[in-house]
Amino acid sequence: MSCGAELALRPAIALVRRAACARRHPLVLVDGPSGAGKSTFAASLVADWPGGRPRVVRVDEAIPGWHGLRRGASDLGPRLLEPLAAGRVGGFEQWDWFEDRWGTTRRLRPGTALVLEGCGAFLAGRARPDAIRVWLDAPLATRRERALVRDAGAFDPHWDAWEADWRRYRGQSGAARVPAIRVRLGR
Repeated sequence: MSCGAELALRPAIALVRRAACARRHPLVLVDGPSGAGKSTFAASLVADWPGGRPRVVRVDEAIPGWHGLRRGASDLGPRLLEPLAAGRVGGFEQWDWFEDRWGTTRRLRPGTALVLEGCGAFLAGRARPDAIRVWLDAPLATRRERALVRDAGAFDPHWDAWEADWRRYRGQSGAARVPAIRVRLGR
């Protein structure tokens, strides 16, 4: 699915909902840079979801630290998404950002809609051509302000490293050019 023009929040959610109705257990991949509005979009989508609410997995739950975006996102495909698509339990190790180490294992049973939200979601879902893809973006200054305010100072010393890791991912994966519903949240 591709949408040529960038959309606002509500029209994009309506478009995703229509696409999801055509699938038994839809997978929605919400990708884009830090501070673009991915979590806001995912929360609004889940709140407006018809029937039983989808589960939400945040890609950063599986990213091993400030330089592990590509590794964490890559591992989510075979460990979580592929088993779920095959009707099996999927899972992944969760990263404990406060302790800077691996934490508990999260397991999900198949059979319901899933929203995978976060930097690297398209990479995680690369083997799922049936997924509904949503790309969010916003101007750099807006994204930076949102991210730093959101995390109450915890992200401040890591912004530059994360943004560099993000740019490498975007350039190497071609994620920004993948056919997707395009959403711009910000001025």
